[in-house]
Amino acid sequence: MSTMLNTEELSHSKTSFLHSCKTALAVFFLIMLVSTSTVNAQFEEPVIKKVSTEDAAAFEAEFKDIKWTGQGFNYNELDRVPAIELRARLESIFGEPTKTIEDIVERGKLRAGKAIQFEYWFIVDGEIPMMILDLDGPFADGLVYVGASRYIDLMPAVKRSLTRQLLETEPKAYKDYFYSPEREQWYEVRYQDGEYTKKEVDKPSHIRLY
Repeated sequence: MSTMLNTEELSHSKTSFLHSCKTALAVFFLIMLVSTSTVNAQFEEPVIKKVSTEDAAAFEAEFKDIKWTGQGFNYNELDRVPAIELRARLESIFGEPTKTIEDIVERGKLRAGKAIQFEYWFIVDGEIPMMILDLDGPFADGLVYVGASRYIDLMPAVKRSLTRQLLETEPKAYKDYFYSPEREQWYEVRYQDGEYTKKEVDKPSHIRLY
């Protein structure tokens, strides 16, 4: 009888052990599933939406108190691409810039410190403001990136995503104007038929300065 009890106890212990193992495995796989979902969520591509020229005023009003910073946009291969080419790639993905030099002429005056070729303004993931602008028109490599300082930890991922998108897309034709205060010269900047050009021109007649 003692032998039978021992056998039953062993059988019961074995059953309990197997049950415990199954429970532990179930918990393990559940934890792995949650962890994998969390990791995937952390590496989701940021949604980058351009701010249209019409919505620029609302953007400025909403983020008028934002502290802007260029930190977090780590230097990478995108910064070695000529700005004149990056402009064509931005055109391909996001269309026309939010601002061009025509848009910053105020009351017939163009302040030298505000002379730009273009600016793209963005909202990232529905809440994060970001801007991309040229440093010296078509004469430099790379662009200037700024974002809200409180989201600085997210900027490396945004730059990586933007880099991938821009380098994978085909450039699209565009035409801009740029005024260089240092050279005291206007330029027509363009990409057309596979060729990038920047040529000296007189002040465009549609830009009225006095």
